[in-house]
Parts: sequence; C-alpha cells; structure tokens
Amino acid sequence: MDKKYEIILYGASGFTGQICCKYLRDNYPDLVWAMAGRSQEKLEKIKADFNLDCDVIVADGSDIEALRLLASQTKVVLSTAGPFARYGSLLVQACVEKGSHYTDITGENHWVRGLIDKHHDEAASKGIRIIPSCGYDSIPSDIGAFFTISQFDKPVSRVDVYHEAQGGASGGTTETIFTMDGLSKEMRDPFVLNPAETVSDEQRERSKDGFNIEQVEGIDGWAGIGMMAVANTRVVRRSAALMEQNQKSYGSNFTFGEHGLFSTKRMARLASYGSILAFIVIGTPLKRLVRPFLLKPGEGPSQETQDKGWFRATFVAYSEDNEKKICSIYGSGDPGYKSTAKLVSESAIALARSNDLPGGSEYGGVLTSAVGFGEGVVDRLKNAEIEFKVVSLTLNVLSFFFTNLFFKEAVSITPS
Repeated sequence: MDKKYEIILYGASGFTGQICCKYLRDNYPDLVWAMAGRSQEKLEKIKADFNLDCDVIVADGSDIEALRLLASQTKVVLSTAGPFARYGSLLVQACVEKGSHYTDITGENHWVRGLIDKHHDEAASKGIRIIPSCGYDSIPSDIGAFFTISQFDKPVSRVDVYHEAQGGASGGTTETIFTMDGLSKEMRDPFVLNPAETVSDEQRERSKDGFNIEQVEGIDGWAGIGMMAVANTRVVRRSAALMEQNQKSYGSNFTFGEHGLFSTKRMARLASYGSILAFIVIGTPLKRLVRPFLLKPGEGPSQETQDKGWFRATFVAYSEDNEKKICSIYGSGDPGYKSTAKLVSESAIALARSNDLPGGSEYGGVLTSAVGFGEGVVDRLKNAEIEFKVVSLTLNVLSFFFTNLFFKEAVSITPS
C-alpha cells in the first residue's frame, strides 16, 4: 500500500527532534515528511521558526488510535520522544500493526527487550524493520564493529572499542536516566537482547561487565569505564547473534567489549570512579535531591557546544588466527545531539529510500543497525561526513622493521 509520507518525525518539538528537523530540511529538501508530537502549538511554532516544508500531525503517545492513524500514513517513523519506555511502546505497536518501519535513539535496553518479546515475530512475518538505538547509542559501536569485522576475510574472535567524546547533556537524556530505577538482574545480563540459546559458556566468561585502568596497546591513551557500555555491548552482541542466524557469522564464540579512552591514567581513574558514584546516586533515593539542579526536558547544550563537540570510537580486533586490525569512526558535532540527529536521520532515510537492505524487502523483526542496514548505511554515513578509517598495521610493522634494520646497520659502521 502506498504511503503519504516517506518519514514522520515523532517528538519533533523535543531538543533532539528539533535538530533532526533542521537536518532533514538542510540535507533532504525533496523529502516528503511530517513532524509529529503531542502539542499542535509547539509543532506549528517550530515549523514557522525553522521554515519547514512539511505537514504537522498531533498524536499523544498514549492514544493508540491516533498513533495507528499516524503509522498508517508513512513508510518510516523516526522517534526522538523519550523516555521511550514511557512514550514509545504504543507507537511501536502501531508501526507493526500498520506496516511502518521504525527507528529511534533509545539506549533503554530493558524497553528494547520488551519490544523483542512482544513484536519481533510479527514484525519478521510482515517484513517490518523495527530498529531502535540508532543515535550515538548505539550506531558507532554497532556499525563500527560491523565495519571493522568487514575488513577481515576470516572469522573474528574479539573486538574491543574505546570511546572518546566531547559534548553536553540535555534534559531529555537526564529525564531518561532518572526514570530508570537501577538495573534489574535481567538487565545486568550481558546478553539480555540475544535470542534464546545463542550464547556459549566461553562467550559468557569473556563478556562480563567491568573495567580496568590500563594503557591500550596500539592506541594513545588509557582505558577506563565505558559510559554507555551497558547499553551498547548488548546491541552489538544481538547483532552477532542475528548475523550467526543469517549465516553471516562474525566468528565462532565472537566476543565484544567497550571501554572509555582517556588521555592520562589520572583522567581514566577520575572518570571511571566518578561515574560509578553517579550511578550509585541515581540508583538510590538521593536522586530526588540531585534532579532539581539538572536540566529539564526540552533544555540542552548550546549551539556552540553542539558545534564544537565530537566523538571518536577506536576498534581493536583479532581474527581467530590472531591477526590484529585497528579501525576508527570519527564524527564532528556533539555526540549526544548533533551527531545523534545525523545518525538517526540517515537511518530513517535508509529505511525510506534504500532498495537493497540486507535480507531483501521481506526481511524484518526487531533488529539492530548492523543487521537491518548493513554496508549501505556505512556508505550513507560516509557521505554524511562520518569518517571510517582503517589503520594499516602491516605498514606500521614494516616501517618499524626497516627503521630498526637501518639503525642497527648505522651503528655497526660507526667508528668507535
């Protein structure tokens, strides 16, 4: 059935939603789209302020009939309306019922687990792609791991990613964090998003959460806690399991780890133990004392902070026969907002316009970015000025070898 719109952006009046509006306006002027949310007044103001050529649709996240009408009109729903556990469940239900693909920027794995349980089978049977976590959580980790593994022509045993970033926080992200009452035992499972019976004993042993303060061989910096590792690692592990089911295995007993990367040992310690303290506060009644002093929903980093922000993810990978490769992804712009808007917007465009998505038009389910988009999104992100880079270790090794050979020869002919 033909749809009126290519994309409907739900949550357009929120902080990240507004950035997505500007991104779509500036990069896809021919896009047939609409902006949607709960407030007609706010949406109309944004449309006027940003000079947008799109329709406005009003639909509350608790109104299933309004959401069904919304989903029935579009190929893709792009949602930036978090917390997603509060505002996204009925929206995804409507997309599955009405045959609309879906993508968002959530990092709420407990909610994604619920989507898998409720909607994966039906979405798969209908060829509908539900692809959450397509912002800074978790595209750099997931697509970066996919890109790194694609540089090998052999099975890969292990990938570790080391994240660096500069940016700000928004009230929406803060609200999401404060609505999560710690991590349940289920959510602490490193394979919580995996299909049943897809995890070996070896994978469990090598995938435990935690961190070490240590220098990283081949990278300039110190490893510490990965701020979003609990979210991102689960997504990458689901990708590996689905790839295995699709006969595109990353490698038998493939494992993945995520870490922060810091300039000094002192910074690694401060950031890591400071983060642990913050998590403890959030998981106790003390969070009620802290919340009033933080940003409110709709507030966020300044334009200067957004423009000066950046992220880099560096991947260290080993094949099953112990060949090592290092790859990286770099993006300019605040990672949580400006870059996130770019990443999720390009994801939505891929769903709306790509004719060669992995698995073909009949493939669907609650997927990940690596499984649902594959190589095509790498090319799309490259065109959007996200840098994918391969470090040639072979050249580095040869350079080291010849330098040392020359040095030894020079020493041997120098008079005493």
